[in-house]
This record gives sequence, C-alpha cells and structure tokens, in this order.
Amino acid sequence: MLDLVQKIKDFKMTRRSFIGWTSAAAATAAIPVSRGLVAKAETGIGTEDKNGEGIWKAAACWHNCGGRCVNKVLVQDGVVVRQKTDDTHPDSPDFPQQRGCLRGRSQRHQVFGADRLKYPMKRKNWAVGGGKKELRGKDKWVRISWAEALDIVSSEITRISKKYGNEALWATGSGQITKVLSLNGGCTTDYGTTSWGAWYWAPTMMGVAEGWTDLGINDRIDLRNSQLIVLWGENPAWSSPGSPTYNFMQAKKAGARFISIDPSYTESARTFKADWVPVRPGTDHALALGIMNALLDEDDPITNPLIDWDFLYRCTVGFDASHMPEGADPKENVKDYLLGTYDNLPKTPEWASEICGVEPIRIRELARQIGSTNRVALLTGWGPARINDGEGWVQAFSTLGMMTGHMGRSGSMTGVSCHRAAGNGGPWLVKAGNDGYLSVKNPVTNMLNHNEIFTAVLDGKFHQKGEGERKANIQLIYHQFNATLQTRGAIQMGIEAHRKVEFVVSHAYVLTTNAKYSDVVLPVTTEWETEGGMLQGNREMYIVYSNVIAPLYEAKSDVQIAKELTEKLGLDSKLLYPISEKQAFFNKLATSKVIAANGVDYEPLVTITTGDIKEWGVMGTPQQGRIGLKELIEQGVYQVPRKPGDNFGFIAYKSFVENPESNPLSTPSGKFEIHCKTIHEESKGGWTVIDPIPKYVPKTKGFEDTFENWEKKKKGDYPFQVYNPHYLRRSHSTFDNVQQLREAWPNPVFINMSDGKRLGIKEGDTVLLYNEYGKTLRPAHLTETMTPGVIALPHGAWVQLDEKEEVDKAGADNMLTGPIATGLGTSGWNTAVCNMKKWDGEPLIEDVKWDQRIIKF
Repeated sequence: MLDLVQKIKDFKMTRRSFIGWTSAAAATAAIPVSRGLVAKAETGIGTEDKNGEGIWKAAACWHNCGGRCVNKVLVQDGVVVRQKTDDTHPDSPDFPQQRGCLRGRSQRHQVFGADRLKYPMKRKNWAVGGGKKELRGKDKWVRISWAEALDIVSSEITRISKKYGNEALWATGSGQITKVLSLNGGCTTDYGTTSWGAWYWAPTMMGVAEGWTDLGINDRIDLRNSQLIVLWGENPAWSSPGSPTYNFMQAKKAGARFISIDPSYTESARTFKADWVPVRPGTDHALALGIMNALLDEDDPITNPLIDWDFLYRCTVGFDASHMPEGADPKENVKDYLLGTYDNLPKTPEWASEICGVEPIRIRELARQIGSTNRVALLTGWGPARINDGEGWVQAFSTLGMMTGHMGRSGSMTGVSCHRAAGNGGPWLVKAGNDGYLSVKNPVTNMLNHNEIFTAVLDGKFHQKGEGERKANIQLIYHQFNATLQTRGAIQMGIEAHRKVEFVVSHAYVLTTNAKYSDVVLPVTTEWETEGGMLQGNREMYIVYSNVIAPLYEAKSDVQIAKELTEKLGLDSKLLYPISEKQAFFNKLATSKVIAANGVDYEPLVTITTGDIKEWGVMGTPQQGRIGLKELIEQGVYQVPRKPGDNFGFIAYKSFVENPESNPLSTPSGKFEIHCKTIHEESKGGWTVIDPIPKYVPKTKGFEDTFENWEKKKKGDYPFQVYNPHYLRRSHSTFDNVQQLREAWPNPVFINMSDGKRLGIKEGDTVLLYNEYGKTLRPAHLTETMTPGVIALPHGAWVQLDEKEEVDKAGADNMLTGPIATGLGTSGWNTAVCNMKKWDGEPLIEDVKWDQRIIKF
C-alpha cells in the first residue's frame, strides 16, 4: 500500500484525494500508474477554496432529466474530492437557486469510478467479418492501441460499405459519427418519439404545443394563480429533480389544491397532499372521454356552467356539428361521439370505468372539479403518451382542456409539464449560441423507426415513413452518444440483432449495454474532461461548465475521435471541424443571448474583452454583454432574476385566445383542431390509421390485452400491465453503475399488496416477470399505493443477462416491451403486459453487492 501511495504522490495525487476518489481496493485496479493519471488540466479557472483545500470549479450535470442543475466540484491535485450545488445567489421563491439532486451530487463517483474504461479494446474472438459473433456480450476483452482501434473501425467501415453499400452502416442515435459517415458516403439512421411518446408529432397538427420546442403551459410564477392543479401522469419529484418540485410547492403555499391521476401514489402526490385517482396505464384516454361525457351531461350554461362554450366556438373547430372544419363530415364531431349519437355507445363514466378502473362517481367528481373551478392547470407528463396507439390520448387530453376553457388565461393552462418545462412554461430567456462546427447532408435516406430497429436487422426490411416497405441489410452498428440497446424496445431481440451483424463499435466511458455487446469499444471522456460547454436547464437559466480535470487514462472526446476517424477514412477533418474544441466552446459562449429588459428583444449574454480573447488563445471580437466571461465561467450559471409582474412571464396561447382572428395558429383552420384532418391523413403513411377525433381504441398490449376474453372478463396468459416510472437511482439509464445510488435506491418491482398475497409473494421475494419478449427478475416491494393488476418496473436498469436461464437479473424494463409500431410511429414503452410469479431459482443478491463491470487485461 505504501508503494502505491508513493506512486500516486509521484503523479501529484495526494493520499487524501486518492481515498476521496474511490475505495483503496478499487483504486488499486483503477489507477493508471503506468501512464500517470493527472495531466495538466485547464489552469486559471475556478475559485480558491476558503480553507485552502483546492479549487472550486463549475461542473456539468449533463444528464437528461430536465433539471440539469448547478453542480460545483472541489478539485485537489487533479481529483474531485467534494461537490456542492448552487450558491451563486440567495435562495428565494421568485429567484430560486438551481439545486442539484442526489444523482448530480454523485457524479464524482461516476467520473472516477473504478469501472471507467481505460483503453481502447476489442473482443478476443473478433475477426474481420465478425469472428465468433455469438460471443458478443460474453467474450473477454483485449487491450489495443488507439492506432489499432481506429484502423479496425475505419477498415470495417470501408470494407462493409464497399461490399454492401453505405445503407449497411447504421449510426445509432445522434452524434459526431453521423457527420463523419455522411461525409464518407452516408449511413442509415434511426428516429422516434423517445421521451415524448405521442406528444412528438400529433399535437402540433392540432395547433397544440408538444412540450419541448413549444410550451403549452404558463410560467412558474403564474402557476401560483391556479386554484386546482391536476398532475396527470406527472411526478416531477422523481422525473424532474431540481427546481420543479419547489415551484409546485409555491403554488401549494398560494392555495392551490392538487389532484394526481396516476397508476401509483407518487412522491409528488405525497409532497403536494394531492387527491389520488388510480388509473390503469394506457387508459387515460378512456378516462378523459368519460370526464367529457359527464361535463356534457351536467353542464347548464345558466345554473351549472361546466363547459366553456365561448372558448369552443371562438377557438376550436370540430367539437360539434355546427363548428366543423371545411370539408369535414358533420357527423365526425366530438360531441356526438361522446354522446354515442351514431355508434350507440355513449362514452359515459360507467363505460370509461370498465376500462380505466376509476369509479363512475369519481369520474363525475373530476368533471365537476375541473369544469367548475375557474383557474385550473391541467398538466400531463409525456409518460401517459408513451403508449401504443397513443395519439388519441393526446387528442382527448387537449380536447378536455379546450372544452373547459383552461387555456390562454392566468392560472389556467392545459399541456405538457415535464423535463425542462416541468411547471414552468415559456420561451427561453437565455439562448445558447453556435459552436461553429460544420455539418454535411447524409446521402442515405434510410431511416429506421425505433420500434423497428432490431426487426430491420433481423428481418431485412422496414417501413420508411410516408413511403412503405424498404429492404435493409444492416451489417455495421456504430453506437455513438446514446444507449440504444438498453433504452429501446425488445432488448432480447436487440442482442440477437447485435450478434447477427458483421461489426459493432461503441463509444463509452464505462461498459454500458451498448459497449458490452460490441466488437470494439473506444473510451470517451465525460463532460468534466472536455474543454467545456453549455447546458440548457429551465427557461430562466443556462449552465456553463469548463474543464474540470484532464482526460483520464486514454479517453478521448467524441469530437477528437471523429476527427481522427475522418482522417483514417482518407477525408479532410477540417470539412467538419475547421476549429478546435476550445474555439467551438468560445464561439458558443460568444454568440449566446439573453432576454432584454423589455421582455421581447435579446442581447449578448457574455462580455468579452481583448484580454479574454488573448488569454483563451482563440479568435474573436470584443463585445459588451450581461456578464463577464471569467465571472460566468467561475459562477457556472446565468439565471434571469424573476418577480411577479416582470416582463418575462408567459401565458400560453394568450394572444390567440384573446383574438383568434388576428393571431391565427398554424393549422389549416387557424384554430385548435379538435377534428384534425392532418393527423388522419399523416397517419396513412405511418403504421395504423388515426381518427381525426379522439375516438377510443384499445391500446396494443394495453389493459384489454390482459384478457383472453374481454366480454367474459377472463384473464389471459399475461394478466398484468407493466409500466416504467422514472426512478431516482438513474437518469434514464445513466448512473445505474454508481454504487452509492444502488445502495440508496435498490430498484425493486412495485406490486400491489393484494396481487402479491394472491400469488404467495412476500416483501423482498425474488419475482420473475415474463412475456413473449423476455424474462426479468427483481425483488418485490409490496404496497397499497399501486393500482391492482399493475406492476411498476423502474426504467433504465442495465440488463444483466443470465444466458443459461435466458433471464435478465437487473430488471431491465425493455426485456418486456415489444417491437410494436402504431400510429405515426410512437414508441409505446408504457404499454406492456406480462405475468409474474415467485422465482424458484437462486434469490437475487442486492444490486450494490454485484461485481462492477471492471475490465482487467
């Protein structure tokens, strides 16, 4: 141990920082004493710790939860020994600090983990053409040099593209490599609705915001004016850590009542003391229709006004036969559909209850509360729309808000409230600039929908949206900045697909699922090891981070890898990257904008001097901005101060609702289209045809599919619904390898107490979940806070496949989801059915006690 400590000191690393980095045992395996851990990181950045213990630097919390809070780290001898969060200004409800959650605060364990990938590596049994492809995911790893790694990757790209054509190259997700392959003749890409679900395409066709580029809810300060806040499938306490929960608490203090409509009693429901309405996954559509039917039944414009007829007539088309869009069949209106005028099936609360599980009396209560309360915030997350056949839910939810007039007014709003806009809608008050990198058009037009990526590999065909079937012959998979194999549907099928193709390569900083099933893995830096960058959080702030530590081991940035690969392919990397990464970072800062005092115009964010340009060693022009460059870098965030009545507030759709004729929407009618021909026509080029109004259809792999015989209510082979809540151990799949988070959040499967009792499952028992797509194991957590017949399997656990038993031990949610494409191409991860039973094999040990994925050569 003393020899090891001396070696560490030789590389300017104190024993104190070494112990703070990781455990001594793990570090023994992890420290690259042959090369030296600490190269010289960026100097002159950061502030001295008041106790003289190091330098505080602004660091990125780069994970995609939507919070992206302020994260600061204490660097000592090239190692982060401590973290803290936002302390840039005093905290207040109007001007809150952007505080990090447990995930962001655990990042030093992520960056300095003993499982960091140290060197480029290849599978032992890889050979040109694939070698023993069946060993992907099981093979041993061999350390190789960067020169050999890039030679292998470039030669396989060249060989496969010459043999099969560039369509055979599939670059997954998005990233720098797509640009490289586009320059080299092109590649197949993929696309889908990811987090949005059916909110991705459908709402914009109706004139409604999708919740990311455009926001359909009011800002956080106006949220305090709401009298009733309905959280429909929204749990910001878990899904959007950081300021959103704090913002909702201010609305609670201002007097708002809360209702939570969700399959489980969430942490948000508990925090806000919400009335809980348990609903089955994927049946929110039926519930919304039942509420709207009850509104029609009980509304009286004089004695009991529940429906905003003025709003419907002025701002929408398609609700009744007298207000249809041009050319539409008058019978195809929502009112007659709700009443069952033509199909003889009124969408009553009783009808809805049979599907969604909410008692009819409760559905009527919801109708009265939403319809009779003057200022209601109808807020939904993307989760309820991550379902098969989900477009109808988006139509129904939006129609409910229009029917009650909860749009375009202070305290009244209807729309998506999640990720960066959880409880805080509105356009960016701070906008990041451009990095100055170039792009090139991809000559290959093949685009695989996320629901078909693995079937395209295995079956050799896919549906090109808007066109029809195309052939596919994927022979190379290049994983760049993503977790495709982990976070897309049908993992078991995905593993089979990875074992079919001739070559798989991944960029990774730890052995992710993508990397585990690859032939070659290229170690990449984390954001702490880059030159720096900017991250968008909520609308009021932008986070800036700079280099925290030098790249560990032999890790390289994605841009550096892309440059070197471009050159290996015989191309000029300057066609894509004419400038350095530091210049690109500077460019982004220099071109960033911030809202002006008038709330309309934008002005430069950063003041840049001649001295700054000289010190950075970059090209640039001095400018006057809101904050100095050095101050911004050291502070790590610029946040626009807010207060009630300022010029930065936002009421969604306000101008349109006040004067639809003068402020038309971008729909054919210029109004909200409850009857939406655009959705209907667009779906004809998709997978299943969508009605122009929100007609209910049973969701594929939804509640109705848990029955063998729906009419007789006889359950089938897979009687349980399973959905995938976001979980505080992870941000999607990121952080699942961090031991401290594994200890704090053990990742059980959540089961209703009555279901567990009926099946003889006790708390902590290992449970097998299975269906036709795969099998997975988890310890059971029995609770009364789950809807009976529903299982909650947290999203994002890294698959750990026992190939002998053909079962995943980690609770990977996508072991149970299928390659199902519906509607416009929505991914339906929250519509899955399964069975469960007590596992009769070896019980699971706690995740925190599992061996880490540490590669030893």
